[in-house]
Amino acid sequence: MPGEPLDALLTRVRACQLCAAQFPCGPRPVLQAHAEARLLIAGQAPGRKVHASGIPFDDASGERLRAWLGIGRDTFYDPRQVAILPMGFCYPGTGRSGDLPPRPECAPAWRQPLLDRLPHLRLTLVLGQHALAWHLPQQRGPLTDAVRQWRDHGPALRVLPHPSPRNNGWLRQNPWFETELLPELRVRVAQALA
Repeated sequence: MPGEPLDALLTRVRACQLCAAQFPCGPRPVLQAHAEARLLIAGQAPGRKVHASGIPFDDASGERLRAWLGIGRDTFYDPRQVAILPMGFCYPGTGRSGDLPPRPECAPAWRQPLLDRLPHLRLTLVLGQHALAWHLPQQRGPLTDAVRQWRDHGPALRVLPHPSPRNNGWLRQNPWFETELLPELRVRVAQALA
């Protein structure tokens, strides 16, 4: 609803039943936002562990992500600093090769209204292919190409692989990510949060 305060919108998001019948564990939207947030983490969808705790990135992926960003838990979980809006807010269940993709109903229903209420964002971190498709729809090719082209996306956006332990092979195959991109990323995160 236009003009709706962020707190009211978040209440509606957290009560969402839009695709409840599709979830094996039922709906439990997991996100974090405040109008003062300066850093946006655009992820995929919560995993089983995050669904259980209700805390975004409350798993091994979160530990790796915080290390990549050079920030601790207190900063990461301060909604006045960091907004965490995955492409799907609920755990979608498990498929053959890991978690299923985010439900397609979630982002069209909620994403833009939430982003419209985050006027102070200075840096957006795009994690994974689904977030890439939303935030950089003109980007073609594999996610690795989008991550490698980090200098071309401007100072306000960085594309990252998902920090899941499932991506250990990708990290080994792309050592430039840790040696070139991560040091610059930590500087950008510090600047965004300053």
